[in-house]
Amino acid sequence: MAPRSVFSRALSLFVLVAAGCGGGGTGGAGTGGSGGAGTGGVSAGSAGTTGAGGGAGTTGAAGTSGSAGSIGGAGTTGAGASGGGGVGGSTGGIGGTTGAGGSGGGGGGGGGSGTNGAAGAAGRGGSSGAGGGAGAAGRGGSSGTGGNAGAAGRGGAGAGGVGGGGGTSVTSTLETLQRNYVDLRFGMFIHFGILTYTGSWSEANLPINMFNPTGLDPAQWATAAQSAHMTDGVLTTRHHDGFALWPSSVGNFNVRNTSWMNGQGDVVRAYVDAFRAKGLAPGLYYSVWDNTEGIGNGTITTAQMSYVTTQITELLTNYGQIPILILDGYSWKMGHKAVAYEQIRALVKSLQPNCLLTDHTHLNDPWDVDITNFEEPAGSFAPANNTYAGNQETKINTSGGNDWFWAPNIGGLMSVTAIVDQHLKVLEPRWTNFLLNCPPNRQGLLDATIVSRLGEVGAAWSKNAARAPLPAQGPQIEYPYTPTGATATSGTAANAIDGINDNNRNTIWRSSGALPQSITIDLGASKPDVGMLAYVPEYGGNVALTAGAITSYGILTSTNGTTFTEATSGTWAADGKMKVATFGPVAARYVRLEARAVNGTTAAAATEITVGARR
Repeated sequence: MAPRSVFSRALSLFVLVAAGCGGGGTGGAGTGGSGGAGTGGVSAGSAGTTGAGGGAGTTGAAGTSGSAGSIGGAGTTGAGASGGGGVGGSTGGIGGTTGAGGSGGGGGGGGGSGTNGAAGAAGRGGSSGAGGGAGAAGRGGSSGTGGNAGAAGRGGAGAGGVGGGGGTSVTSTLETLQRNYVDLRFGMFIHFGILTYTGSWSEANLPINMFNPTGLDPAQWATAAQSAHMTDGVLTTRHHDGFALWPSSVGNFNVRNTSWMNGQGDVVRAYVDAFRAKGLAPGLYYSVWDNTEGIGNGTITTAQMSYVTTQITELLTNYGQIPILILDGYSWKMGHKAVAYEQIRALVKSLQPNCLLTDHTHLNDPWDVDITNFEEPAGSFAPANNTYAGNQETKINTSGGNDWFWAPNIGGLMSVTAIVDQHLKVLEPRWTNFLLNCPPNRQGLLDATIVSRLGEVGAAWSKNAARAPLPAQGPQIEYPYTPTGATATSGTAANAIDGINDNNRNTIWRSSGALPQSITIDLGASKPDVGMLAYVPEYGGNVALTAGAITSYGILTSTNGTTFTEATSGTWAADGKMKVATFGPVAARYVRLEARAVNGTTAAAATEITVGARR
């Protein structure tokens, strides 16, 4: 069993195996059920309930070839001692009925993994009797190989829990996920790939047989991370060159087509397993831009979109719970309209509702992201007044390296003072998780100098337990609609919906002429639940500007593009922050933002305008 870390103690969100639900009642002992164990996980044994003098339930016989082990006996009586967890069983024993005053027995233990068996059925919670307390919830079944997920136990008198390993987990609210994520404080960014061996940034069609990490040891990375008091990691599963570190089912540019480990290697698997074993949360990075496949170099084809969604599906299906997916080569390369952000976000959240999503948008606002991302080498640093959940990324080396990747000339490591006093202690009160890039070398190991420096950081820093929780985040668009087009009374309307933003390069809608001026966004079809609009003022030099910021607005909607009805109106402060207005929800295809007053000039300006559902 993996040791518990600061992360696993403080962050119940990122559970690797969820607890089964269902409370046991009081009364006589339930008898253990027997049955075949599921390979994907078997269900929890039901809570045995206790009555006066109730004896232990009988155990299910262990099967062969994936058959379940026995169910634990129910708890003892009267004083309410809980029953012992069963070892192994498949279908949980049904909770016994209650006796007067007896407390519930403890839940049966989860079934052990079988081989090629179907999932065990959920144990039912025992019902409670007069005066009897509910039994504890059964624990979820553990995951097996290739089978179905264990089903969640059904709640009796006890509180409902979540499914067994690999089953459905409880979905937390976005703000809860954000609050827990920034409490990670410090993590390891890990750039590793073909650029570790050859080539230059984004170079296509590199000789991938040069990828040969003969000493690959992500456990060494995890141990070094622990020594620095890091609590999470983020691995570059695919960078802009397109080389995938896992055996993807699409394309040939991945580890499956190298001589390393005879094509049987999987860096992503080794990484997530090693980090979880140390109690660290394993995040992933994925570049939408793929210069080898040509994705992002022109109009996105259906086949290219399928390539991207297939790989994201593989990453979020085959490697357990992922706390965050960092996208890159997206907003700044092709924009969130060319590769519809609505589709990418819906896919991620359908696969893992608790996986946070961010992108290198180079905006200091959480536009189209759950976590605001600050890329320090590109000139971004979390501002002193930041109140958003954030990430800040930088390199441990101040010289050498192959961009973010290792190279023989890597050097100039950041000092302990630079890491602790100039970053961790600065970013902590700004609710920004510091991701320090520590690139493995060609053996697949961290250099000894990096390992040593991380240990020194751990000796000098620990998290500030007195830091205030993340402030309330206000309304957030969790269900965006990617528009098909836009028109405006003046200016280039398309600039406000293209989703293209880069370091010191933003496309801006700017009106001309007397106010009011407006921009109308076409969602392509009528949507039943339109109720949110986000407005990002003009950006320049990596910061939002206040000149041209809309300070008085109206939002109007229409189903036919002819008749518009005002949905809401109001005022916004010219403070350089993204604004979110809520209304309805209403059925609409067209959403119009009308600028009635602006700050410091007569021209309204917008970097991005996003419309979303209110559900």
